[in-house]
Amino acid sequence: MKELFNNWKIVILLCLTLGLAPYFPEPHIWGKIKWIAGGAIGMQIMDWFDVFIHGFPFILLFRLIIKQLVRLIKK
Repeated sequence: MKELFNNWKIVILLCLTLGLAPYFPEPHIWGKIKWIAGGAIGMQIMDWFDVFIHGFPFILLFRLIIKQLVRLIKK
């Protein structure tokens, strides 16, 4: 499992598929972020779980970017 979370190609593929789907009329995660920024009025447990599921690939991507930056700084 560790190899999956550290593989750039898989993480980017997850971001482009699960992270952004459905794409039209706007990426799903973008709509949820706007909803949260607007005060999250009316959000239920399922909506928060949905934010987690669609946001998790981006969390993995940010984690990989930070790991890479730390590795570069240490050199």
